[in-house]
Amino acid sequence: MTSTKKVLVVRGGWDGHQPIETSDSVIPFLTAQGFEVQTHDGPSIYADRETMTSLDLIVQVVTMTTIEPDEVAGLVSAVESGCGFAGWHGGIADSYRASAEYLQLVGGQFAHHAAKPPAERTGEQSDNYVRHRVSIRPDRREHPIVAGLDDFQLDTEQYWVLSDAYNDVLATTEIVHRDFDAWHRPFTVPVVWTREWGRGRVFVCTAGHRLEVLDDPSVRTIVERGLLWASR
Repeated sequence: MTSTKKVLVVRGGWDGHQPIETSDSVIPFLTAQGFEVQTHDGPSIYADRETMTSLDLIVQVVTMTTIEPDEVAGLVSAVESGCGFAGWHGGIADSYRASAEYLQLVGGQFAHHAAKPPAERTGEQSDNYVRHRVSIRPDRREHPIVAGLDDFQLDTEQYWVLSDAYNDVLATTEIVHRDFDAWHRPFTVPVVWTREWGRGRVFVCTAGHRLEVLDDPSVRTIVERGLLWASR
């Protein structure tokens, strides 16, 4: 008889990313896949060695805030020992900006999102919603996270991320140049990537600003597959 796999959902940070609502939306899927799910508010649990050594997957939904040295050390150690680490949008790609150890583990960091033309901005979150295409990389279309999926369009934040060449990038988006932008040409950034760290796996999807984006069929499929792929 095999033991039940254990997943820790860590959530918190900026409420604008709906950390409770979005993480709650994936828990039924994880339960249906046979995971025993526990939730925790904030990263302090990462310093609990007994908990961290028992896990098969960590799903993080924590935007910004800070992390203590013993907490990030516990997280990194768990992943290096084989635990998966996964998340979407700012909950994983815009967490703990001051921690170099965390940024190295994840392999990408939010830097900016393109905004609507100045005359159309109202001061709401939607100022940063732009229509953009997410393109599955032709050479990675057989990867189990994106297999069978077509390119798709989103009307939401388009994350400009700083990343490194160690990532296995599965999907990208092109950030265009407009007359009012400070940058001078279009360029491509990753949207979905994986990363192997020690004996563990890392999965990141930068789409998922709020629940309605996570509920997009393509985004939901990628995230659910990514959680399973990352698990021990």
